[in-house]
Amino acid sequence: MENEAEKKWGFEVKQELNREREAEVAAFRYAIVSLMESVDKNDPRPVIPLGHGDPAAFPCFRTAAVAEDAIVDSVRSSMFNCYAPMFGLPLARRAVAEYLNRDLPYKLSADDIYITLGCMEAVEIILTVITRLGAANILLPRPGWPFYEGFAKRNHLEVRHFDLLPERGWEVDLEAVEALADENTAAIVIINPCNPCGNVLTYQHLQKIAETARKLGILVIADEVYGHLAFGSTPYIPMGVFGSIVPVITLGSISKRWIVPGWRFGWLATNDPNGVLQKSGIVGSIKACLGVRSGPSTLIQVCEMFLLVNK
Repeated sequence: MENEAEKKWGFEVKQELNREREAEVAAFRYAIVSLMESVDKNDPRPVIPLGHGDPAAFPCFRTAAVAEDAIVDSVRSSMFNCYAPMFGLPLARRAVAEYLNRDLPYKLSADDIYITLGCMEAVEIILTVITRLGAANILLPRPGWPFYEGFAKRNHLEVRHFDLLPERGWEVDLEAVEALADENTAAIVIINPCNPCGNVLTYQHLQKIAETARKLGILVIADEVYGHLAFGSTPYIPMGVFGSIVPVITLGSISKRWIVPGWRFGWLATNDPNGVLQKSGIVGSIKACLGVRSGPSTLIQVCEMFLLVNK
């Protein structure tokens, strides 16, 4: 038998490439963890984790009793021990559609909704779809949620940054957006309410974003995981309101509003009353990507139905 130390295996990781990818991941995924681990544990002063996105970690926050009861009822019913359909349970898809329809001037159907393993998987799905377009690039906000950039780099998707303007309440610099976009630009990401800035964009500004995206011929990816968590004078308006102007992919979840990020239930919704996403092949590509993943638990999908219907 040959020496194990000299044996060559086909699955060996190329160290140079591995270090590059680890650096990309570390840059956005583990920076906060590293900072928290460096804190002197003998220091009696309390530490406030400003980068913490998990409200359930704090005892003062707890989800509604109806959510907990729904989980128990789902388990005891023994009706949902099966595999879930590829795009999610029909009742869960209908519940998300009805929930989103409350704020829209047109109606989504269950067929417009795709259930995902939290909002993070919804992000992965739509960015994977963008990478399949070939030499595409995507416009990301700065500052913004770093997972978008990390996933894009890992999958060799070109990223171009537009600034959010603090002197204008963190509005999008639309002039910069027009200057950055070219014939290969596929989409712009809008996070509203904004992570990390905390601002809520006005109806008028969202409409300008939609009109700019239409002018450029790009779709809008609307990250609305913090939807309806608006505490100022500006009301929350979903980007899907402008779906008749430009195709909008809405990403959301129950993680923040219902304080259950560990339940991992999210959705991807196609706001597209003009059928552009269907004709362009984006819907087909979304379905293809969803065909090679596991998806959220059926029990959680049933629970989510009760949460959204009774909200």
